[in-house]
Amino acid sequence: MKLLFVICLQFVLETCCTGKEGQPNFVLIMVDDLGIGDLGCYGNTTLRTPNIDTLAQEGVKLTQHIAAAPLCTPSRAAFMTGRYPIRSGMASYSRSGVYIVAAASGGLPTEEITFAKLAKQNGYSTALIGKWHLGLNCESNHDYCHHPLNHGFTYFYGITMTNLRDCQPDHGTVFSKVYGHIPFPSIAVALIAVLVFHSCGIIIVPRKVVLWAALPIAFCLVLFAIFVWTFPYLNCVLMKNHQIVEQPFSSENLTLRMTHEAIKFLQRNREQPFLLVFTFLQVHTALFASQRFKGKSKHGLYGDAVEEVDWSVGQIMNTLDHLNLNERTLVYFTSDQGAHLEEISPINGDIHGGWNGIYKGGKATNWEGGIRVPGIVRWTGVLPAGTHNDQPTSNMDVFPTVVNLAGLPVPSDRIIDGHNLMPLLQGSVLQSEHEFLFHYCNAYLNAVRWHPRQSDNIWKIFFFTPNFYPENSNGCSHTHVCLCTKGYITRHDPPLLFDLSKDPSEEIPLTPETEPNFHLIMAVVQQAVANHTKTLSDVPDQLSLSNAIWKPWLQPCCSSLSELCVCDKDNSDVNL
Repeated sequence: MKLLFVICLQFVLETCCTGKEGQPNFVLIMVDDLGIGDLGCYGNTTLRTPNIDTLAQEGVKLTQHIAAAPLCTPSRAAFMTGRYPIRSGMASYSRSGVYIVAAASGGLPTEEITFAKLAKQNGYSTALIGKWHLGLNCESNHDYCHHPLNHGFTYFYGITMTNLRDCQPDHGTVFSKVYGHIPFPSIAVALIAVLVFHSCGIIIVPRKVVLWAALPIAFCLVLFAIFVWTFPYLNCVLMKNHQIVEQPFSSENLTLRMTHEAIKFLQRNREQPFLLVFTFLQVHTALFASQRFKGKSKHGLYGDAVEEVDWSVGQIMNTLDHLNLNERTLVYFTSDQGAHLEEISPINGDIHGGWNGIYKGGKATNWEGGIRVPGIVRWTGVLPAGTHNDQPTSNMDVFPTVVNLAGLPVPSDRIIDGHNLMPLLQGSVLQSEHEFLFHYCNAYLNAVRWHPRQSDNIWKIFFFTPNFYPENSNGCSHTHVCLCTKGYITRHDPPLLFDLSKDPSEEIPLTPETEPNFHLIMAVVQQAVANHTKTLSDVPDQLSLSNAIWKPWLQPCCSSLSELCVCDKDNSDVNL
């Protein structure tokens, strides 16, 4: 009888903490470009984030949670697959490390396995609501080879691209830097000089020569102007599953609509295991906030957007509570990379980027400010509430964590770089399985983090660093984001060395004179790099120029090109 009682008790406990077949639910939340210093639970005292702070109080706060890449597209590829983006071809060898047009042919390869694909195979209802940014089509504008529904999600409501300045009226254009590189003053001076010399008889320039010289310049300028004018119509696209429901999308109430879609998904699937990935368009520029949040924060439109994100998180958490799903649901909250420090409004000069706290650098760099992101995990009754963990963890760890908890084996036919977080979160192990983490700037190995076993030291070495501009600033204002290519970086030989356990702000590089083990550390890291490099294989570059450029036959279009593809078919309710 005692044995029977124990068996029954165990069954009851498992049932209350997991789904109907012993499977927990998952709500995975990712904000875009949110700085680790933007949240109250990470030290902010002026932005109001009570719902996210409560989430941290009820779960485990990760203080050294690392994005696998400092840019949207590669970071999200790593998050979805548990693999460094270099392994899937989602790391660029060119300047641009992300997709900027919807009619590109590159994207997350169908051979890659996402946690959603595995969860769906095991009976989960899966949804992605928000930003995807991992491609759309391959050969036609309706093959959807890179679409979320082709990567394991059964429902999608959101954008396949990203939210750019061009997507919002009166926010300028992301291509303003291109204007800055056109030497208008030099061209004007040259033209005036030619006219003066011609009128003085110093030189004689036939009119045909002037005309033929001016035509290609004028043609290029007109073509570029047309490209900028049509950009929001062709690239700011809101979809529901495979259907385009708004083109260009309107940011007005968009977060409210996304939140409503998430709540409906939770309500529909309360009786079966589900996986919801909610990826905010905010706080990426162009910034926006719904009317009820505008002007309410102490930090302008950026603060308004952060506080709307917090409200949305609260709505989703309240829904889980009302549906009695807290003890059956693992909730994860993060950002895809650090705050974008170079974001200044071209209209009024307001700061449109966030705060990375004590950490150096920001988005597009592998300084801590670019890759150390918020990481909060809550599972009521399973994980210890109100705790924090200082060990190195990665957004790649979500993949094996979800797969293991869903009752599935981690794929053995490929290298998975993430590790199951549960032993660390529950305290059954004290040290992270990540002895080394490799930090890529696009496809180039930029830095390595080494956390030796049985040691508190966390060494980080840089093979190259971005050239900040202005020189003593904290970002690259001349290029809008820091770049990884020659001319924009400084290589270091020997590499720069920091001990993050003592210098988390990466202010003082160590030398052989200040660190007795300098050469030993370099030798260990170099061997780790050699071992890591051996595990890489050649894969197609999904962000190559041929895969990233605009292809007219791949253009998603809700109406017709003659109508600039405009449509508004979204009927999502926003009564929240």
